[in-house]
Amino acid sequence: MSSTPVPPYGQSPLSVVQVLGGGSAGSSAHVRSLAAGLVAHGLRVSVCAPAGLEAAYDFGGSGARFVSVPRRSDPAAVAALRAACSGADLVHAHGLHAAVRSALALRGRRIPLVVTWHSRADDDGARGHVVRLLERRAARAAAVVLGTSSDLVDRARSRGARDARLAPVSVPAPRPPANVPESKARADLGAVDRPLVMAVGRLARNRGYGVLLDAARAWRDLVPTPLLVIAGEGSERGALQRRIEAESLPVKLIGRREDIGELLAAADVAVLTSRWEGRSVLAQEALRAGVPLVATAVGGVPELVGDAAELVPYGDSEALASVVLRLLDDPARRLWLAEAGKAQAATWPTEDETVAQVLSVYDELTG
Repeated sequence: MSSTPVPPYGQSPLSVVQVLGGGSAGSSAHVRSLAAGLVAHGLRVSVCAPAGLEAAYDFGGSGARFVSVPRRSDPAAVAALRAACSGADLVHAHGLHAAVRSALALRGRRIPLVVTWHSRADDDGARGHVVRLLERRAARAAAVVLGTSSDLVDRARSRGARDARLAPVSVPAPRPPANVPESKARADLGAVDRPLVMAVGRLARNRGYGVLLDAARAWRDLVPTPLLVIAGEGSERGALQRRIEAESLPVKLIGRREDIGELLAAADVAVLTSRWEGRSVLAQEALRAGVPLVATAVGGVPELVGDAAELVPYGDSEALASVVLRLLDDPARRLWLAEAGKAQAATWPTEDETVAQVLSVYDELTG
């Protein structure tokens, strides 16, 4: 990180507010990294987010001021956010709901609003009309919309954004895995003398885990039987567990874990089966660790991974099972993907480069 610049004589440091709504793992990690970088560049930074995120990401430890703001959009929550933004030179919201709430909080104030779209909300079914209205409101309220993938930039423009730009952020590189022997990690998971396939992420319907269980059913009679391990929690856990038991599937749900690095390092293949992803945290961690990845060709995934992963159509369990099994039978291909993944990861923007891009936008808007 470059040395902290000194503001010109008589000028106060730029004051910026970062706003998080629910806070996915990717957006929360990005805001923590961004806050630290901005503070290092001499800015005064506040982070407004639900209290639980401070416990998980320690925004205060970055040098930022943390302000607990409920994720609700009721008048009291908006009023709390409005008070937190008082005196700010610029507000930067991350995610759709944070953007809408920030726009409400800034109504009548001439404070520039920057919005980063890290992901997209499902716009199918009854919620679709409401989601599109919220997206239009967020896009049109922002002076600049930053999309973490090209399709998000296109989406923001289609919703009326005045200025939408690509801003591909990388989550901070994880700390090196603890020196845990791979054999121990595999033994703890029950994957001794059998292939290990690893998935990580919230147990939600849009993650495609039903399709992943269909794929596991296709290989349950093989010898040795590949073991699929899914790390994460969510509303779909009960339904997934009932299906695993009813169909005797070679799948383990292990809940939320803090040792994802060690688990990934022990896996033969990682899988990402989501209906949509922008800058997938799992994809970034797998490629950085040199773990072969099979992923759905959706959203920002193709531009994130390039040629360094096997891509399959969303919802196609036969293609998914076929590619996973082909990789498990081809050590040379897995080795090639491992090296290609590390090379691809080296092309992603660093934390310093991400901070520099955001600072350039702030400079444009604040003079």
